[in-house]
Amino acid sequence: MLNNKGILLVNLGSPKSTAVNDVREYLDEFLMDEKVIDYRWIFRALLVRGIILNTRPAKSAAAYKTVWTDQGSPLIVITEKIQKKLQERYDIPVEIGMRYAQPSIEAGIRKLVEQGVSEIVLFPLYPQYAMSTTETVIEKAEEVRKKNFPTVKISYIQPFYNRDIYISCLAESIREKLPEHFDALQFSYHGVPERHIYKTDPTKTCNLNDCCSRDSNPSHQFCYRHQCYKTTNDVIEKLGLPKEKTIVSFQSRLGKDKWIEPYTDETLETIPKKGVKTLAVVCPAFVSDCLETLEEISVEGKEQFLHAGGEHFHYIPCLNDEDRWIDVIQTLCDEKLNEFYLV
Repeated sequence: MLNNKGILLVNLGSPKSTAVNDVREYLDEFLMDEKVIDYRWIFRALLVRGIILNTRPAKSAAAYKTVWTDQGSPLIVITEKIQKKLQERYDIPVEIGMRYAQPSIEAGIRKLVEQGVSEIVLFPLYPQYAMSTTETVIEKAEEVRKKNFPTVKISYIQPFYNRDIYISCLAESIREKLPEHFDALQFSYHGVPERHIYKTDPTKTCNLNDCCSRDSNPSHQFCYRHQCYKTTNDVIEKLGLPKEKTIVSFQSRLGKDKWIEPYTDETLETIPKKGVKTLAVVCPAFVSDCLETLEEISVEGKEQFLHAGGEHFHYIPCLNDEDRWIDVIQTLCDEKLNEFYLV
């Protein structure tokens, strides 16, 4: 029987409005997460509350205004569309929660519990594993569960960066949106500090040099950088593209610490000089379009590329609520739902 089962889709989150105070509140929760800025609390507070929150909210609020829709935040709106489509395929409840701001993970779990759910499949909507994404979602969900819902069982869907159903879905989505002629396809992933790669590697076998390209290495299941390159290589193979026509880069770095390279902004400024005049960009670390894709890449990134001598810039949207992506979500959820019967 499935009457005590439920599904919780978890995404990053968004400010509740474009007002500076709302953006400040959101950034405070987000950046004060020790999985995002992994300094000791006092140093994190000095950086975030002493510096960043005094300068960044107004700029971020202005950026959010350029992507905000009549329905609200693009990320929230798209996640709600995914929820609605997935709910149409299930007789069990499907809810959403955000790691930061509202609706919270706690609110999502509570909604499920109020509908009689005691076993939850929680789906972090991140293809690749990272300390600042999958890990912090699971940690927060477990904190909420132990404190408020100790009898509830949660099963977590693992990163799916290399699952063929996902790779095929992403490749087909890209294929349909690629311009007929292009010089390069750039895969821009959200960046993380280099130290995060080492911190999330319990095997201590990662060196951020040649191990990412090995067929197997104990650190691969925890290494965000490897998983990004694996996703890229598998998609390239599905598309039948030569590697020399593709680029991998990492965006959205914060502060002066060393982040994984190459950086997207620097790449956009240099590739026109290497003959790339028509560029297509996709952002496979995100499954839903958001500020980082709609503003940072398709607006700021486009300006950087064209200013550096590029001629044509084509942003390829995320999977969003495409039916083929809903198929993938359903398949992965079904696998976890079936596991409940094997325990």
